[in-house]
Amino acid sequence: MTRRSVLVFPVAAAVATSPEAFRYSVCNETFQNTPFLEQCRLAKRIGYTGIEIMPATLDNIPPRLSAAQRAEIRRIMAGEGIAFVGLHNLLSAPAGLHATTADASIYRRTWEHVRDLATLCADLGGGVMVFGSGKQRNAESGMSPAEAVRRLTEGLAGVAAHARSCGATILIEPLAPHLSNIMNTLEEASAIVRQAGSDTVRTIFDVHNSAAEKVNAAALVARYRDVIRHVHLNEMDGKRPGTGSYDFAALLRALRDVRYEGWLSLEVFDFAPSGEEVARRAFEYLKEQESRA
Repeated sequence: MTRRSVLVFPVAAAVATSPEAFRYSVCNETFQNTPFLEQCRLAKRIGYTGIEIMPATLDNIPPRLSAAQRAEIRRIMAGEGIAFVGLHNLLSAPAGLHATTADASIYRRTWEHVRDLATLCADLGGGVMVFGSGKQRNAESGMSPAEAVRRLTEGLAGVAAHARSCGATILIEPLAPHLSNIMNTLEEASAIVRQAGSDTVRTIFDVHNSAAEKVNAAALVARYRDVIRHVHLNEMDGKRPGTGSYDFAALLRALRDVRYEGWLSLEVFDFAPSGEEVARRAFEYLKEQESRA
């Protein structure tokens, strides 16, 4: 088996035979102000088997991480027995990036950054790259949403071949309308996927970002099963699962019905009383809902 096949297999197998149990991961910023080694230990101790990394938590300019630093991060994950799931919140650092801007210099620098993150993703083990970053993709003043989407799609198409060589799948993420003025539904994301013209560009289902959808999760999962390659779990207000009224059992049942084998990552935006407590209570709740599904 080649290094390339090792990197690509986990993504390619995202939808296959029905699993006995789902694979849960946690976004590393959940454990705020905690060294990466301890983040992995906490995640594993709670029961998560994967970790999803926000690049800005590793460095203010993530691509400048040295080969030795990248190797150490990968060694830590392997040593703690936790899988690298991928990257998310791609454009939060460094400052000044924008994926749809008419400023040619910023546009070029932004997509070079995405390309560099694909290389980082490969160095950490290959996986998904969740492209949300609403502020850094919004249609700017004077630009129509359609033009912003066109420029976003061109950028994705331009980095797709490199992402493929890195064993990375770029997941363009629909965002709730209050977070982005473009691409708010899975239908809009699917259109971008088709236009990008590469199986390295796919999408994600995120609970709290489904605010603009007109049908329930089961219908969305069934309709877009061929392009959903990742799932983010949170309540509609961004808090941990179990604090609101979202029907996670129904979502998990829908994912099981389509034989989803990708990761389910906890991504929350409220860490009180502590990241560890939030991650633990979310995991316990999700396993309970899984048994109901």
